[in-house]
Amino acid sequence: MDDSMKKRLQASKERYYQLEEELSHDDVAADLNRFMKMSKEKANLEAPTKAYEEYLKCEQEVAESFEIENMGDPEMAELAKESRKSAQKRMEELVQSLKTLLLPKDPNDDKNIIVEIRGAVGGDEANIFAGDLLRMYTKYAERQGWKIKLLDASLGAAGGYSSVSFMIKGDSVYSKLKFESGAHRVQRVPKTEASGRIHTSTATVLVMPEAEEVDVHINPNDLRIDTYHSQGAGGQNVNKTESAVRITHIPTGLVVACQTEKAQLQNKEIAMQMIRAKVLAYFQEQEDSKRASERKLKVGTGERSEKIRTYNYPQNRVTDHRVGFNVNKLDRIMEGDLDEMIAALIHFDQEQKLLEEQESDNA
Repeated sequence: MDDSMKKRLQASKERYYQLEEELSHDDVAADLNRFMKMSKEKANLEAPTKAYEEYLKCEQEVAESFEIENMGDPEMAELAKESRKSAQKRMEELVQSLKTLLLPKDPNDDKNIIVEIRGAVGGDEANIFAGDLLRMYTKYAERQGWKIKLLDASLGAAGGYSSVSFMIKGDSVYSKLKFESGAHRVQRVPKTEASGRIHTSTATVLVMPEAEEVDVHINPNDLRIDTYHSQGAGGQNVNKTESAVRITHIPTGLVVACQTEKAQLQNKEIAMQMIRAKVLAYFQEQEDSKRASERKLKVGTGERSEKIRTYNYPQNRVTDHRVGFNVNKLDRIMEGDLDEMIAALIHFDQEQKLLEEQESDNA
């Protein structure tokens, strides 16, 4: 471990125990916002601190093994060599782990998300697949103990959704689902196909971190807010009052709508959450595109047009094209068993960041 890495870890360790001590004070406990902020910071520092402490312990074992070896007892010397070999191997493992733990953390990782799914290429089958993806993410959210709330939906004529928006709330939701943005392709025999031919259709997914007012400034004069009657299946009005709300962000042309609540005010609040998230994601995507052009490797830009994954029903196979991940358990994945695939995406992203850091250090 080089000196600069040790200095970073020592500073993190000192900050961790400083926070632990301050969190025990009554004045901190009385201020909920301060307490939550400090608790989150402490939680983020815990893994690198504990790993660093284990590294220091192994380092001490190595030093002690040399002392024992020089005592002149052949049997003890042999035991000391074995102990040192084991400690050194563990130190190498810990250094690799710590390099990952010290990578810059995405500031959005702890946030809730707003997801928008749209049927794209394939007509009715694309809309049906959009509904399948909604079910898949709902099942995954349930496995994680997260809460999911429907925000807006336009039903497809033959089932599924031409578009659907929903929010997922829970621990570190964005960190696990942020790589889902893009075009999802399905290959299967549609329910609407009489001849039994396999069709290829797509649905697009956009995952956005929940944005607070402090995260993005939106000029009220840049918004056009329209109200209308809520629509049910088949397009019929289900509400006699204009409770549904549509908000257009004029500079970007982004549009959101909400009709899930009975009161117009509640729908407007939800729509404002949605437009903040969408505007933030819009400008973030522009920034990411600039950075991506400079990167040799990337998990993906998150653009809707980018094909990220194929769901092949005849072969029960799912392929993530960004990381070359293949698994023949599509049936389980559609039931929300996404852990293995998400782990592969996170691992690949971490490897990219490590490569970038190494290139930066060598530059």
